[in-house]
Amino acid sequence: MASAKLSTLSSQWFANNSFSPRRRSSPRRVSLPIRASSYQHELLQTAKTIASPGRGILAIDESNATCGKRLASIGLDNTEVNRQAYRQLLLTTPGLGEYISGAILFEETLYQLTTDGKKFVDILRDQNIVPGIKVDKGLVPLPGSNNESWCQGLDGLASRSAEYYKQGARFAKWRTVVSIPCGPSALAVKEAAWGLARYAAISQDNGLVPIVEPEILLDGDHPIERTLEVAEKVWAEVFFYLAENNVIFEGILLKPSMVTPGAEHKEKASPETIAKHTLTMLRRRVPPAVPGIMFLSGGQSEVEATLNLNAMNQSPNPWHVSFSYARALQNTVLKTWQGRPENVQAAQKALLVRAKANSLAQLGRYSAEGENEEAKKGMFVKGYTY
Repeated sequence: MASAKLSTLSSQWFANNSFSPRRRSSPRRVSLPIRASSYQHELLQTAKTIASPGRGILAIDESNATCGKRLASIGLDNTEVNRQAYRQLLLTTPGLGEYISGAILFEETLYQLTTDGKKFVDILRDQNIVPGIKVDKGLVPLPGSNNESWCQGLDGLASRSAEYYKQGARFAKWRTVVSIPCGPSALAVKEAAWGLARYAAISQDNGLVPIVEPEILLDGDHPIERTLEVAEKVWAEVFFYLAENNVIFEGILLKPSMVTPGAEHKEKASPETIAKHTLTMLRRRVPPAVPGIMFLSGGQSEVEATLNLNAMNQSPNPWHVSFSYARALQNTVLKTWQGRPENVQAAQKALLVRAKANSLAQLGRYSAEGENEEAKKGMFVKGYTY
């Protein structure tokens, strides 16, 4: 009798719940919002163009203040005319498009013309180089952290991005940083990851492929194993929030730091060691859907940055593993130019030498034989700002 009563109660309970066998024929539907940017096809095409074999990114998006420091190193005043002259030298280099697929510009440059009245964005398009734009507003102190920073610029980003798209930009760059000597704190890592994810979603909504760049600074005396540990933590957080914000992974590019020891560590790592640790981090954290990994040089010498990239391309990778260098492409160029019109051709030739070297490194075919001593000089600056 008790058994029969229990059976009756059980039947009633199943009948009143959604997973009752009688209800499985018409399951309750759960609607999940799926974000599909109206620019999705274009975003994928842009990312694919930038991540094309043997090519990488030329980063000339330094703020006016930082560009002024570069100009001061060769005795030039920080004026718009001098900034324009230098950037014109870079962007009008004949044959640059053979090795460079994208150029990150500062806002001033995006709207500038050459001295003969041609838009810089049109100069780039003529060489099949995609114009990009720096959209962040720089680093500021992060309250509640261990003397760390956060990146500002989300306010008004959608409207600015729409204007940049109209001007011809097709990808964007947002740089935030993580400091190992400062911890990094969980707060700083989360802030960096969330900010990057929001920026990436806003960029895609406005037709710009976002470069996702949480730079892990070289500052410190820590070993390479510590850098790997922090990099894995940072990139895990970044991809979690990218997914939370429904960012299309096929329509982004990454700009990570290479996994190296701290700049003040007593032992220097070989290119093979750096490649091993960096690729370990990427394989553990980066989905193969991401089309391109465009490394920053972070103060390495021109030759170091190229050797390390070459070491990473000695075997196949799921992604296009390439470069997005600023100083590691421009250092010798600037010193060759010296602000003199008669040196422009020689400076452009120096740019092509470095661009070709990194193109070969992207293909895994670079040799440092014949490199000059200037290209081997390190460019690390403690606490470097853009």
